[in-house]
Amino acid sequence: MSAPTHTRPLQATRGGVDIRLPWWALALPVLAFVALLLLILNPADAHAAAEQPAIAHLLERVEQLTAR
Repeated sequence: MSAPTHTRPLQATRGGVDIRLPWWALALPVLAFVALLLLILNPADAHAAAEQPAIAHLLERVEQLTAR
């Protein structure tokens, strides 16, 4: 005895894929890019952060690692 098979109805194709991203999926990479671009264009701001001891230690460590 054979079981009846159900076929899916044909759907009209729109010509493209409809994918919706949340707002932060675009905002976060743009924000990170802008922040890095500002640090490259104005490195004096990065030196102002070095006045705090913990950040100064972290920046020195990063500098040592990148100097290798």
